[in-house]
Amino acid sequence: MTNITFNLKAPRIEVVDALRGFAIMSIMLLHNVEHFEYYYLPENFPTWLVALDKIVWDSLFFLFGGKSYAIFALLFGFSFYIQNDNQAKKGNDFRGRFFWRMMLLLIFGIVNTAFYQGDILTLYAFLGLLLIPVVKWSNKAVFITAVVLMLQPLEWARCIYYILNPDYVAPPNLSNAYYESIGYYMKNGSFMDYVIGNLTLGKIASLLWSWENGRFFQAPALFMFGMLLGRKQLFTTTVENTQFWNKVLRYAIVFFIPLYFLKTHIVDIIARVTLSNTLTIIFASWSNVAFMLVLVSVFVLLYQKESVNRVFSKLIPFGKMSLTNYIMQSMIGAFIYYRYGLGLFEYTGATYCLLIGIVLFIIQLSFCTWWLKTHRQGPLEYIWHKATWISFGKK
Repeated sequence: MTNITFNLKAPRIEVVDALRGFAIMSIMLLHNVEHFEYYYLPENFPTWLVALDKIVWDSLFFLFGGKSYAIFALLFGFSFYIQNDNQAKKGNDFRGRFFWRMMLLLIFGIVNTAFYQGDILTLYAFLGLLLIPVVKWSNKAVFITAVVLMLQPLEWARCIYYILNPDYVAPPNLSNAYYESIGYYMKNGSFMDYVIGNLTLGKIASLLWSWENGRFFQAPALFMFGMLLGRKQLFTTTVENTQFWNKVLRYAIVFFIPLYFLKTHIVDIIARVTLSNTLTIIFASWSNVAFMLVLVSVFVLLYQKESVNRVFSKLIPFGKMSLTNYIMQSMIGAFIYYRYGLGLFEYTGATYCLLIGIVLFIIQLSFCTWWLKTHRQGPLEYIWHKATWISFGKK
């Protein structure tokens, strides 16, 4: 979710801003169709609308579920490379300042969590610190580390344990109990009930869910891959890079198809629930990353075509103000769907929510375009940047 900061001599790579804009747009649509994690199916909808809602829900989650988050993680690592490289060129060590930057991101995440308990900024703030020890490693060392993390070693260790202990039955996920507790204040709570609940039960539930679904390994792996994309300058437009992204697209499609099949049908292949659930986490993680690479490579390749570029480039302001947009989404979405606001969760299915999400996207995009005509950064990006470079004493 981080914004790329370049020095005056280094032009921004527009495709990265546009890609980030695409990711946050898709995140907004997903958050809307799930009522910002207030899951509720309205009653008395006509049959045709129920069927349409299912199509909309399934389609959006197939396209973006777990993939938009992965794009953010990839670009987070790329942004870290840009910032670190800019400082290295000036003879500065960015690692200490990056630690402070992550502490600031944690504050933004806490503010966002008060409105939306599914916030990912806090997770990024903690896991982003793993970039500090690897920043000076060789490309090979970083790549191997990222691959090991991406393989989900903890889940494979669990699989081995389950195979060696065939009578063992894994307990329910710890996050389940917290999500059940969340339901109480979601149904009848005031605004302060939501804030307190989100910052306590909601935050714990979100972090536990991320741990239980492999995000603690997947996210830093993607951070590192994004850093490598920066080192290799793979988002710049060259013949060699075009060939690279074409190759990525082909391999990603080839890997995605069997991985998606395994993710979907492993429960049918392996009857033992304890083992099949763990394998599902692994294959879901891999299939999401594979499809994310399909989306990224297609986006990068199409961005080079003038006719498509005219459309995709309109996402640049949205991507430049990603932090502002992400937190604004939470505030506005919570007011629209939660009981302390308009309470529209009771009256809207996936189709209506998709339309609401599209309208909100257009409004936010218009605001970003207007704002950046007179400002270099979004309001929260400006605060984050200024606070990052605050002086802690005499130089």
